[in-house]
Amino acid sequence: MTIWWLVALAVTLVLVSILAFRLHPFLSLLSAALLVATLTTPGQLQQFADARLEDGKFTQAEAAEFVTQSASSRVADAFGATAGSIGIVIALASVIGGLLMQSGAAARIVDTMLRWTGEQRAPEAMAAASFVLGIPVFFDTVFYLMLPLARSLRRKTGKNYVLFILAILAGGSITHSLIPPTPGPLQVAAFLEVEVGAMLIAGLGIGSVTSVMALIAARVINRLVDLPLREEEGKETRSGTQTLASVSGDAEAGATKPPLWMALFPIALPVALIAMGSTLKSIGVSETTAEAAWFEWLIQLGDKNLALGLGCVVAFGLMRWVPVDQRRPMVSAAIASAGSIILITSAGGAMGKTLYHAGIAEVIGSVAKGFPGLWLLPLAFVVTTAIRTIQGSATIAMITSASILQSLALSGDLPFHPVYLAMAIGAGSKPISWMTDSAFWIIKEMTGMTEQEALRTISPMSAAVGLSALLVTVIAAAVFPAI
Repeated sequence: MTIWWLVALAVTLVLVSILAFRLHPFLSLLSAALLVATLTTPGQLQQFADARLEDGKFTQAEAAEFVTQSASSRVADAFGATAGSIGIVIALASVIGGLLMQSGAAARIVDTMLRWTGEQRAPEAMAAASFVLGIPVFFDTVFYLMLPLARSLRRKTGKNYVLFILAILAGGSITHSLIPPTPGPLQVAAFLEVEVGAMLIAGLGIGSVTSVMALIAARVINRLVDLPLREEEGKETRSGTQTLASVSGDAEAGATKPPLWMALFPIALPVALIAMGSTLKSIGVSETTAEAAWFEWLIQLGDKNLALGLGCVVAFGLMRWVPVDQRRPMVSAAIASAGSIILITSAGGAMGKTLYHAGIAEVIGSVAKGFPGLWLLPLAFVVTTAIRTIQGSATIAMITSASILQSLALSGDLPFHPVYLAMAIGAGSKPISWMTDSAFWIIKEMTGMTEQEALRTISPMSAAVGLSALLVTVIAAAVFPAI
């Protein structure tokens, strides 16, 4: 069976099983991986093994063993390799996020930014706070935390409810697709063989500029759409009462939160360590120098698992602000949530790897030759956007797109660093949020929007975020290709 038929069958199976049969994404992706592995012909496997022999990634014995492996064994190996690459990071990030939320540290960050900027610049403060919190915390949780602020500010100002809502998306949504340790960027980095540190540095830079541009789009949409504040029983308190208390100036509630430096430290420490390790690794050092041992030790500190582990240790200092009876359930819930994400991401990795074994790299490489230079970035954007718009999940869109496009990064022929391809895939995972996207329904229900209002606000905002990220990525790749 040709590779394009395999790709079509895999993508169709994932879309139909999720959209039509409401199957869990883990089962959908794993089924697609098994289907591709089963239908891959011995000739395709032999071609893959021969190519790996030529580039030195396989020994003769490994190539022979690979060709004779069963389909299920290849899927299991790919699943395990993906889980080993991203599992610890996702679990640790989930625990850090849970501690930030339950201890009030996340609310402290938001309160402080609002106090620094004042009411007039509240949208900027909300976007900045959402951006920072979106690094270790999943977007839906960030939205739950921030929405009470948007509602309270709307009551106080009597206007700009749409702007306050979209400011949360401008900051928190883009981190979900560009910045590790969220699952999508981690898996894209693994597929494209991009250092997590490089992914982090590029994501922070491109994501921050994108947030500023997206906030401009939010102001335009706010002028075109007027959304009243509709009171919905139980919706507001669901996101947490601490933030509401802080907005109203409750000093006693503020005193129960950790200081700002403690709130930021669990986020800043792993980010700084990973960035440092990546930078030092790119600089390199001669083994004959006296500083080589120290240099290597500092690079080890930048390992993603160790850096997140140290961040998690620091985050446990926030436990004193978590009620004793909530500590164990909070950690258990965070790890359980991470487990589901790890399973989905690993199944997506297995599907991508089976397509890679079938020869997708060579085929895409030949197609990409018709897209010179920077046009490869819009190509990656369009492929990811199509998958995202059809099935809704940004993470699944990124994993699927990266599995199809990974040969572009691995070929060594890109006129820019592969991290820009990863950024373009992340940008493409933003448009278009609509009926197929679970986040679309979360935002709609929590804010009290009608479906028409949601389509007029959330959908164009997601497109603005994605296009802004693509534009920034293309400019960055043109000005600083980093090769």
